[in-house]
Amino acid sequence: MKRLIFACLMTFATALPSFSQEVTNTVLDNGMEVVVIEDHRAPVVVHMVWYKIGGADEPLGKSGIAHFLEHLMFKATDDMESGEFSEVVAENGGSDNAFTSYDATAYFQRVASDRLGLMMSMEAERMTDLLLTEDHVATERDVILEERAQRVENRPGALLNEQMSAALFMNHPYGIPLIGWQHEMEGLTREDALSFYRDFYAPNNAVLVVAGDVEPDDVIALAKEHYGPIDANERLSPRARPLEPVPRAPRRVTLTDERVGTPYVMRNYIAPARRSEDQSEAAALVFLSEILGGSSATSVLGQALEFDQKIAVSTWAGYSADMLDLSQFSLGVVPAQDVTLEAAEAALDAEIARFFETGIDPEQFERIKTRIRANDIYAQDSARGLGNRYGRALTTGLTVADVEAWPDVLQSVTPEDVMTVARKVLQPTHSVTGWLMAPDMAEETVQ
Repeated sequence: MKRLIFACLMTFATALPSFSQEVTNTVLDNGMEVVVIEDHRAPVVVHMVWYKIGGADEPLGKSGIAHFLEHLMFKATDDMESGEFSEVVAENGGSDNAFTSYDATAYFQRVASDRLGLMMSMEAERMTDLLLTEDHVATERDVILEERAQRVENRPGALLNEQMSAALFMNHPYGIPLIGWQHEMEGLTREDALSFYRDFYAPNNAVLVVAGDVEPDDVIALAKEHYGPIDANERLSPRARPLEPVPRAPRRVTLTDERVGTPYVMRNYIAPARRSEDQSEAAALVFLSEILGGSSATSVLGQALEFDQKIAVSTWAGYSADMLDLSQFSLGVVPAQDVTLEAAEAALDAEIARFFETGIDPEQFERIKTRIRANDIYAQDSARGLGNRYGRALTTGLTVADVEAWPDVLQSVTPEDVMTVARKVLQPTHSVTGWLMAPDMAEETVQ
């Protein structure tokens, strides 16, 4: 049966079509990079402005300011009332939103193609003419504090993640919560927001990504019309972040919370992110995460701990390549009933050791390679997904050429590449292990 499935998958792999979009890349005179991705399957367009500024670029003591400013960008400008931006988008049949990451802040709209000029006009307006009142700041500060309460304070798992990141990154700002520490969020002011805005919201610190039913020449002409007149920020300096020291010892975090219903053990390792012109390590880590924990039925941890030994109800592995400086590789086990976290962690360690001894199953590797290729092709169905692909890359030190090369880099990964990067990353001294448990479990562990 396994051979039959494998044969079918290989037939599927050779039958997969290869899609690619026409991508045009240019830079305006003021330094704003423009990327146009043609996709004429529907008469819609996604318009995105990505700023090369995120949570890891915040001044010391001002954690959360990047995300706070993202909220405030929907307030008033010289020509628009507070909230008018989103109202106009909705009136034109579109949708809009924004998000903040550690390395970027992005604003986007999805509208009919003939509304692209209007979107650029409004986005250019709030790039230069944001107006903030003390009332706006006070109201939105309450909003982000409530957001932290809901997403972090009320979720034991989120609290554990926060504490583990702080332990994993001893010097790099990736260890500071993206939403901010509560006591620092409470002190954010109007001047903090405006200072951050004046310093970093400028065309020479931004990437315009337009994906959809458009012609490149038309998009570039509109960009020159709306964004071209905005002056570059000549005071803008290159990103300078603290370097992470070489870790010398494994770290542990135990979080006990009476709200915990499902205990688990998780381990995070510092890992490399994608690097321009050399994305091979990141590609190998994508495979490693799939091999160890991608599918419960076929992954190393799933097969061993969930099906063979039956000591776990779920297992996982995770890795994100899209970071500017460093990334994380994560493993986790949710133990079965009556299995302690100590036993679950011991089983996790045993399977990692066994993986290094036995290596990678060739058939499993080829299945994963086929699935990765298929996922890449299916992802091209979304104009926003295409925009995200380029926007994230260009704000984390990569180029358009790197994005276009990425699928081939993934397909060139070998089992030997995966084992090499596994030995580099999965080192105990580079890790933080976290336990999440209820108080009664903590008492049983002490006994």
